[in-house]
Amino acid sequence: MISSSTVFLLILFLLGYIAKNQAIMIAVYILFGMKLLKIDDKLFPYIQDKGIGWGVIIITVAVLIPIATGEIGFKDLLQSVKSYHAWIALIAGIFVAVVARHGLTLLADDPQITTALVLGTIIAVVVFKGVAVGPLIGAGIAYVIIKILESIPFIK
Repeated sequence: MISSSTVFLLILFLLGYIAKNQAIMIAVYILFGMKLLKIDDKLFPYIQDKGIGWGVIIITVAVLIPIATGEIGFKDLLQSVKSYHAWIALIAGIFVAVVARHGLTLLADDPQITTALVLGTIIAVVVFKGVAVGPLIGAGIAYVIIKILESIPFIK
């Protein structure tokens, strides 16, 4: 008999295929591969625990490559601060990093919220062609909204 998790993964793969989203399809392939090789019991908890950190490192490396190749240098940095777009990007980067830190706190303190965040990320990736970096920043935004709502006296 096929487990419900296998059916769920098959549905996700199908949705990824329909939406032409390689990231979802590759992720499902990898998970199926681990299950078929029977290494899921050992690797799933480890990847679940460390995966977001690895993802942040990989994204950071990708973003820093233009600096490492010399494509972006100090001259470009100094030029960019003359643009209001750069100042907006700088402020947005600071905001997102701080909010994401609170997202980690929320995920640690309230793990059941992960289900809603994962579902939201899946919907965004499959339906809206989003990128699956959503759970961490989504948790951070949820944290900020929860704290704002908790500060309103009649909403508790």
